[in-house]
Amino acid sequence: MSNGVRTQVAVTPQANEDIRRLDAATKNAVGDFVRRLRADRSNRALRLTFLREAGGNGRLFLAALDGSRMGLLLETEENRFSLLAVRVGPAARDELARLTVEINAVSGGLELVDQSEVSANVVAMPTRPEPGSEPGTAPEEFPAAEATDSPLGTEATSETTPAALPVPLFARYGDEELVGLGVIASLLPVLRRITDSRQLETVLGHNLPGLTREVLLALHDGMEPRDVRRFITDQWRAEEEVDPQDWARAARRPVSQVSTEDSAVLDALGDSFDAWRLFLHPEQHRLAIASFKGSAKVTGGPGTGKTVVALHRVRHLVAQLPPGQTRPVLLTTYNTNLAADLRERLHRLGGDALVHRVDVKSVDQLAREVVEQHPSSVLGTPIGDEEAMALWHRACAEAGVFDYDADFLDSEFKHVILAQGCGTARMYLRAERRGRGVLQRPDRSRVWELVQTYRALLDGPPRRTTYALIADEAARIEERRMAKAAEQARYKEEHGGLDLIHREGGSGMWLKPRYQHIVVDEAQDLSASHWRMLRAMVAPGPNDIFLVGDAHQRIYSHQVVLGRLGISTPGRASRRLTLNYRTTREILGSAHGLVHGESFDDLDDGPDTLDGYRSVLTGLAPQYWRAPDWETEMRAIAALLKERHERYGTPYAAMAVSVPDKASVTQLAYTLACKPFLIPASEIGREGPRDTDSVRIGTMHRFKGLEFQRVFLAGVSEGLVPHQRIEAFRLSSPDRYRQEERRARSLLFVAATRARDELVVTWHGRASRYLPQHADRDAGRATSLLTDDGPPSGSNAA
Repeated sequence: MSNGVRTQVAVTPQANEDIRRLDAATKNAVGDFVRRLRADRSNRALRLTFLREAGGNGRLFLAALDGSRMGLLLETEENRFSLLAVRVGPAARDELARLTVEINAVSGGLELVDQSEVSANVVAMPTRPEPGSEPGTAPEEFPAAEATDSPLGTEATSETTPAALPVPLFARYGDEELVGLGVIASLLPVLRRITDSRQLETVLGHNLPGLTREVLLALHDGMEPRDVRRFITDQWRAEEEVDPQDWARAARRPVSQVSTEDSAVLDALGDSFDAWRLFLHPEQHRLAIASFKGSAKVTGGPGTGKTVVALHRVRHLVAQLPPGQTRPVLLTTYNTNLAADLRERLHRLGGDALVHRVDVKSVDQLAREVVEQHPSSVLGTPIGDEEAMALWHRACAEAGVFDYDADFLDSEFKHVILAQGCGTARMYLRAERRGRGVLQRPDRSRVWELVQTYRALLDGPPRRTTYALIADEAARIEERRMAKAAEQARYKEEHGGLDLIHREGGSGMWLKPRYQHIVVDEAQDLSASHWRMLRAMVAPGPNDIFLVGDAHQRIYSHQVVLGRLGISTPGRASRRLTLNYRTTREILGSAHGLVHGESFDDLDDGPDTLDGYRSVLTGLAPQYWRAPDWETEMRAIAALLKERHERYGTPYAAMAVSVPDKASVTQLAYTLACKPFLIPASEIGREGPRDTDSVRIGTMHRFKGLEFQRVFLAGVSEGLVPHQRIEAFRLSSPDRYRQEERRARSLLFVAATRARDELVVTWHGRASRYLPQHADRDAGRATSLLTDDGPPSGSNAA
């Protein structure tokens, strides 16, 4: 009978990996077992068999889940279990019984290794080279024994000198050093026998603990131990000293669980929410639940889980709120499509109870609502970028001034005049233009006149506006409201906390800030006006603004210094994430080269780098194809897409093609649809890709926030990436030229890192200078893909 106490069951990350690899029936069996165990631990039908003691307060059990399906459980406290592993088949019991389970000395987490499995895949070092084999070459750290003087002379020395033996990959690192970096101790004997990358790859394929995997891959890639300790080990390190015998404490650490809530444990047993979205890396978990004196900032390259941290941060903040029906937490990002995705993922993370306490809106939607709700504001019809450019051209024509192009004027208006709140010509003449080159006083005066003409054209009739102007107006409205609220709060405090009904009723203003906490995703693409508005929506104080972003992925020209806008993130309030969960190491290495050498900011006044940025996923090397012209390139892309779909079974919807401009989208879609290809294709629009089984085609701007199994970067030709028009600024405006170069590199970087399994790069004419030097040398000829037999076999898509 049940004792009335509900049993807690946590699923470890390694068990979660076991479950994810299983068929649907086995996943259901695991889920049913967990539910029954949670409901009544004493139920004999659970068929728990004691295996052995673990440490000072743990007991290991074997559990028959269903038929030939079995699990390994750890009980550390009454009514508290951890599911450590799942196996299927007639040997499942023996496989689970022989697992080595221990507590990691660095992370303090529960970890296991199947010693017999990993050992079976590593050939023991031979004492002598096998006949006919070539000896390996020892690295400098382990030179061959030097010849010594011998009474037998040179000939005898050559006969007695042993032949060189293969050197273990990790021979230069001692046991103590490896364990100190986080390698699980029980794996050391196997590591001492690994002599090549093939053996290492096989061992890593056996669901090793996450920290061990990261450390071994980093060392194998040449990272120095001090950097491994900085970028990897220290991020996993437990906050207190690890007791290797305290299994109860180890089981309770977040690093030992895919989730700490029972409802999320059940979610982890299915495929509805990817494991990397549920399980938080120790550093991610610390950021999600940390308390900050003010604002906090998290940066990191693509795929490092910044959005995951933001979502869990929202859940943590909501959990601290008192009961109520209000929405005091704002979760925002730069466009409507990403905001909708955030809402969906937040719901999957915490259900209705969580979403009902959070405002999830794009920053432009939020700004528009502020302006629409303000009684004295008159909102015109928002126009797009193309119409805005046409108005700038018209303003220049009416003023008879043709010294400045429309792009420059629009950027100057958004990022200097509106960003710094320049309401008069005098303020603009004094405005700082860091990174935008020198603009003399007469030039500024002419630009100001053009801005006034532009604004007059917007005022109509018909009355029009831009999203930049809406954000600026919303910022001023919120700043005035916050100033009024602060003044009322001071008055109330001076008068002993007396109610201010007579003052509040007449003011029409709220006494409290609009939000208690604000969480911002894709922070690098918000403008200064957006930040001014957000800063005024929450009172400065503990955990007021939490932002995540990456300047390497900035696809607009919104470069702001947050500290000057009242958002300060000093010291430990600024953190970096470095582990990529989406892209393979091969793709990541190539993508990293696209932005190497450029300088990027940290969303504030300091520099940012991708030092330590890495992935533990392995896959295909990027593939390059060159064509003589755009028509041939498009047909070659169609041939490759068709091959991936028909030969390798990749759904069309899992593949996407990035092109340099909107005209290329239409041209490529037409080529795919024609004979002999007949490939369905759809454009990635402002609201993201449509939910159809078709290849997605879009400009690099549209790839932001998306991911696909296979990504094709098309038209990566000199003159297109970057566009040749920026050459006009090389001599006339070096600062602007560098800015445009950086933005072009970032766009290509963003598009390349959308790929999970494969990246294919194509071009016609001359390859873009952003591509690696070996790209043209290694590229295949696109014309070879257009034979009657189709693409040559082994085109790298396996």
